[in-house]
Amino acid sequence: MMPAPDIYQELLRKFRTWYRREPDVAAYAPGRIEVIGNHTDYNEGFVCSAAIDRGTWFVASRRSDKECRLVAGDLMLQADFCTCCNAPLTVNTWANYVAGVLDGFSQRYELPCGFDGMFFSNIPLGAGLSSSAALEVSAALAFSALYGVSIDRMEIARIAQRAEHNFAGVKCGLLDQITSLYGAKGTVVETDFRSMTVKNIPLGKDAAFLMCNTHVKHALVDGEYNSRREACETARDYFASVLPHPVTALRDVSVSEWHQHKGGLDPIVAQRAVHPISENERVLAAVDSLKVSDLKAFGEFMFASHESSRHNFENSTPELDCLVDAAHKIPGVLGARLSGGGFGGSVIVLVHPRDAETAATAMKNSYKAAFGEPCDVCLVHPSDAAYTLPLPR
Repeated sequence: MMPAPDIYQELLRKFRTWYRREPDVAAYAPGRIEVIGNHTDYNEGFVCSAAIDRGTWFVASRRSDKECRLVAGDLMLQADFCTCCNAPLTVNTWANYVAGVLDGFSQRYELPCGFDGMFFSNIPLGAGLSSSAALEVSAALAFSALYGVSIDRMEIARIAQRAEHNFAGVKCGLLDQITSLYGAKGTVVETDFRSMTVKNIPLGKDAAFLMCNTHVKHALVDGEYNSRREACETARDYFASVLPHPVTALRDVSVSEWHQHKGGLDPIVAQRAVHPISENERVLAAVDSLKVSDLKAFGEFMFASHESSRHNFENSTPELDCLVDAAHKIPGVLGARLSGGGFGGSVIVLVHPRDAETAATAMKNSYKAAFGEPCDVCLVHPSDAAYTLPLPR
């Protein structure tokens, strides 16, 4: 079933009004929640995530020249570039996510024409739900259809990641793009970021997620994300020099090895490194608990993940911590943690569906008591992956 068909119809109406013609292609890509596995993707580790029932719609039509016009459907602002654009835009920089994807296509294929495009999303910006990856993936699927090229989904993920690196300035891993491309209803996506294998693990009927958006600015391009990644790379190189076995990523280091050798690292680097190292172990244990339908144990691993984010990686905020602390005390809540890169955004809360409404009210009240205003809370469901959409006849 198509998500939010009213949004899609409104986007088509706006496209027709703006460009005075019909689109040739349409695509949809969901946002994602990172359920457990924080900053493990670029350390070649393991992550459990889920595509959600909120996303980005992208429609486009072919032009007769090489010019590209892109409109943000919420603000009705237009960015202009061309198919030969191979560097980030300095004006209307929000369009860089799409321009970067187009550049990835142009590196692989001869693009015969430009496009007129428009997109719209119902993913809250800055909420840590990867609105950027949803835009990249929806654009990539639309371009694939527009230019008549068949491209593997994992390659689409890599094109989108390259756009994030080279055009948006964020050295992200592949988690967000893979989740958007490989999600399935009622499951979490377990990804091994070394072998790049993806599995869909049933979550079970007795589980749901609350998305608690703090509205704290979630901006990763200010250097915090990149500095954490650099610390992980420094630690990787150190462990490769002192351990008797090959180390190509922090995935290859155990918690016991970290304890044994951490003294040779700068204390801050050591503190950063133990987060993805221990997180990998938590993810594997959490997956095992899902396989035996032990949601209580799964939730405890979520809580433990957040504590490591808070104290070791220091990518949490007082607002996120407030929500997780509150979740510990609310009946019916099984687990909670920040979702995504951190430094703002959202907390994801695992609940029994029957307890979702009362838990949501309690979360809002706890946040209001601490910060004066309630946070936004809504129920999200693990949903299907990105796909091209049918156009009305």
